[in-house]
Amino acid sequence: MSDIAIMNQEDIKGIIPHREPFILVDEVLEKDDAHIVALKHVRVDEDYFRGHFPDMPVMPGVLIVEAMAQAGAIVALSKPENKGKIAFFAGIDKVRFKQSVFPGDTLRLEVTMTRQRGPIGFGEGKAFVNGKLCVSGEIMFAIGDAKKD
Repeated sequence: MSDIAIMNQEDIKGIIPHREPFILVDEVLEKDDAHIVALKHVRVDEDYFRGHFPDMPVMPGVLIVEAMAQAGAIVALSKPENKGKIAFFAGIDKVRFKQSVFPGDTLRLEVTMTRQRGPIGFGEGKAFVNGKLCVSGEIMFAIGDAKKD
């Protein structure tokens, strides 16, 4: 496993539609048709830390799950048949929170797509800090057309 990025955030923005302040993947280290390893650098200036929690800033667990989902969306939306589409959350299951994530941490997101039938797909994700498991769970997504006005 390499710790050299193969994609930066600008590359990622070419695949998924998320933008600041809601893009939660900073770099991709590895990616193939079914698996991704990506990083989220948790910064002290991220807005959610103002209220979660002022005296003990902790990254909200739902945002860690969202970061895993965005990493999975990079895999799904990299496929030629999904270019220009969007991936929507369709469900989450068996999510477990094991360790808190703090400003200054780097989340290592590992997501494996387990199956896809038509526009519906499933994946398993894990998020680590310094090799310790923080969050694990299953994600379900639906690929749809991006709305254009």
